[in-house]
Amino acid sequence: MALTFVQRIKELLTGKRDIKSGVRLVINCEKLENRVALLDKGVVEEYNIERVGTNSLIGSVFKGRIRNIEQGLKAMFIDIGFDKNAFLHFWDAIPAALDAGMEEINRGGTKKKKRIEAKDIPSLYPVGSEIMVQVTKGPVGNKGPRVTTNISLAGRLLVLMPLNDTCGISRKIEDPKERARLRRIIEKITLPEGMGIILRTEASGKRARHIVRDLNILLDEWDQIVAKRDGQNAPVCCFQEPDLVERTVRDFLTEDIDEVACDDAATVERMQRMAAHISGRAKRRINHYQGQSAIFEHYGIQKQIDNAFYRQVWLPCGGYIVIDQTEALVSIDVNTGRNKGHKDVDKLLLETNLEAAAEVARQLRLRNMGGLIVVDFIDMKHRKDQQAVSKAMNEHLKRDKAKTQVLPISQFGLMEMTRQRLNESLGTTLYEPCPYCKGHGQVKTPLTMSVELQRRLVSVLGRAKDDQRQLLVIVHPDVMNRLKTEDGELLVDLERKYHARLTFRSDPNFHREQITLANAATGEEIRF
Repeated sequence: MALTFVQRIKELLTGKRDIKSGVRLVINCEKLENRVALLDKGVVEEYNIERVGTNSLIGSVFKGRIRNIEQGLKAMFIDIGFDKNAFLHFWDAIPAALDAGMEEINRGGTKKKKRIEAKDIPSLYPVGSEIMVQVTKGPVGNKGPRVTTNISLAGRLLVLMPLNDTCGISRKIEDPKERARLRRIIEKITLPEGMGIILRTEASGKRARHIVRDLNILLDEWDQIVAKRDGQNAPVCCFQEPDLVERTVRDFLTEDIDEVACDDAATVERMQRMAAHISGRAKRRINHYQGQSAIFEHYGIQKQIDNAFYRQVWLPCGGYIVIDQTEALVSIDVNTGRNKGHKDVDKLLLETNLEAAAEVARQLRLRNMGGLIVVDFIDMKHRKDQQAVSKAMNEHLKRDKAKTQVLPISQFGLMEMTRQRLNESLGTTLYEPCPYCKGHGQVKTPLTMSVELQRRLVSVLGRAKDDQRQLLVIVHPDVMNRLKTEDGELLVDLERKYHARLTFRSDPNFHREQITLANAATGEEIRF
């Protein structure tokens, strides 16, 4: 929530800012990485990182070449200059209608075009032909990027659709009078033939000349894209989506933002230049942080980020959620934990679930997790409590820029939802599978390793000749401790049974699950 007028005046007069109030953007610029955090009353609500030297593919426009068409998948694979070909579904090659979040505006005078259907796509775009596409989803795992022919260029106040003549207004602008005013602007505005625009939420309250200025900037951008498209052979990148800092100014520097703090003077100057095109007030809100402590430490962000990536996340009431990301879906479990505050059990469960709904929505944004998500809420007896939790979840998801779909809580207490997956989750970007457990998340116990060792010894000794039964056994110290303290007699019995001689040695450099058997006389390792 933005600062009130009184709070703004107080900060202006005292020169002191209460970092626990208002909405703030905090930007940390380093040699290898740039980070942006959105704070609402001191709580991190959104977090983005971009490694220096890497570019975001999403939104970038390419001229590619169709390599093959898969009729069974109803898709085409397009070479856009990367190792993996881009994936274009037939439906993404059909001129798209506006989604439910937009109201369509009929400008009149447009000729009705013949409707293109999925069956027409292979004849319109044969193998080997060139095609212009925009990336809608970055590479995930071993899959290439996903693309569409429905190209759109985002500005601050509007989105230009150069190949689609549909026009619309964001439904997030709720005031009927303001919608009517913007509708009149769209009807009067001069647009090149075949192009359409969508007015974003930020267009609310802006004059027609500001909207026209934003449109002209995007039209110039499109002219540059067309020039690059026509001047080079496929595959070629015609438009690169701006970097993290520029996207932040474009998408986040709205009237709701009270302050933008950045620790790099050159970046502050660059942002102020970009903001000057928006308004003098927007420029004045961008400040250079010169404190002694790191900027993320000063604003209390670093600790929140570190805590956010634990598997278990605590809630204010004492309950907690457990987040597990698998190949197929994201599983989130809600538990009461230490929440024993209410004598009324129903109220206690409802309180925990409501807090969990808010935290789940926040964690999905912070971790950038997408795909199928299943939330296992604590079972509630009353239908009205289930509806309250569903309503709360939908309310908290409204601020998410990724598209989400939520189903009502099932009779088993499960809420199924999907979140648009645009690129790799933040966890995948920041972490790699543990080289010790190979991403399994667990290692075998010393008891389990003792059992496995005895099985291997039985197998090796059972087929060994009499002169090959002197063995050197090397194991991890934890396993060695188990063998010495609890399983010594079992190993002595094996020696007696097979007339063998076993020598044991521990190696701290060994993996807990690593066992080496060797011929004690020759030192030759025995494979099994």
